[in-house]
Amino acid sequence: MAWRNIWRNKRRTLITAASIFFAIFFALIMRALQLGSYSNMIDNAVTLYSGHIQVHARGYWDNKSINNTLLQTRELMNTLQAGENVRQVAPRLESFALGSSGPQTKGVLVMGVNPQKQDDMSKLSGKLVAGEYFEAGEQAAIVGKTLADYLKLGVNDTLVLLGQGYHGATAAGKYPVRGIVSIPKPDLDNKMVYLPLQTAQRMYMAPNRLTTLAVNLYDHEDLEETLEKMKAELPDDKYEVKSWKEIMPELVQQIQSDNASGWILLAILYLIIAFGVFGTVMMMVNERKREFGVMIAVGMHKFKLALIVTVEMIFIGLLGLLSGIVGSMPVILYYHYNPIRLSGEVAKSIETFGIEPIMPMAWQVDFYTNQTLIVAVIVVVAVLYPVYSITRIRAVKAMRG
Repeated sequence: MAWRNIWRNKRRTLITAASIFFAIFFALIMRALQLGSYSNMIDNAVTLYSGHIQVHARGYWDNKSINNTLLQTRELMNTLQAGENVRQVAPRLESFALGSSGPQTKGVLVMGVNPQKQDDMSKLSGKLVAGEYFEAGEQAAIVGKTLADYLKLGVNDTLVLLGQGYHGATAAGKYPVRGIVSIPKPDLDNKMVYLPLQTAQRMYMAPNRLTTLAVNLYDHEDLEETLEKMKAELPDDKYEVKSWKEIMPELVQQIQSDNASGWILLAILYLIIAFGVFGTVMMMVNERKREFGVMIAVGMHKFKLALIVTVEMIFIGLLGLLSGIVGSMPVILYYHYNPIRLSGEVAKSIETFGIEPIMPMAWQVDFYTNQTLIVAVIVVVAVLYPVYSITRIRAVKAMRG
């Protein structure tokens, strides 16, 4: 009976279902675009420098000294790489030095890296604007483009580095510039010098020692679970394990603030739709008061009548919900695998933050469960009015009307 009733007035049914359809469709598209942008920001930030997780010697984060390093052992590397969600572990030795070329001098960040693992992680070779990528053990350097411009360095020019090594040793070296990279993060591009890991260890007199083990994950959504497992497996009196959220709190705050504004926009969208649905329901009740009165007069219980109206609203809600989900799926899937690529000034401004200028859409099952719950709440609230109106109808009075 409820199914037959909703098609007695097709226009009313389609208007109500359409309002729910557009709410679901636009909410899913907005949320997928928003969360996809966050995922892109996180992936770019962590692959460029930090990694999803970093392992240091105990106390290194508070005192970033070359003396507070950890020993790279096979046991430690095997423990980290054994995680199911661990894609890659990149060893590093990081410290500061004075970089010089002729009369030009500048403080630089020296990062000793495993060339292959660092390239797999941050695609460093793809960022070369001059020269070529170095190999393991090579006595050569790769420098950021802004730093190279300041020091007036070109490919095959000599870069002189001077700093303090392990346990007070003098760290000094002369390295030909093998390549120049454009790092999309300005503060890094202005100070970064890459050396092969073994070359950096020799320069700082720190054989087989590391400041950082950067861990990249397959799925950053399982970050917390992987982090806790890693902390449980590594003795906390020797190592400290930190996630990218602790390393880059400013990025976390930026995402949280933008996420809050997104929820506010969704709330406004659903509020507008809720009023539209409620208005349609009021119209339906006013049109059918005589019908309700007649049915009560011929013996139908008000409870059964209210149940029929409730089922009608559930049918309409499901119609709008399913059509919204089915309509949004192809759009979200397409832009999940084919992100929107930005251009012009907008792209340039985004690249200055080290983020690839694309807008992918995230594909997550919880999108649909959340929207289903919201629609269910709207339908339940909307159906309260006709149920209340039915309980107030008097059969005789309605018949006379």
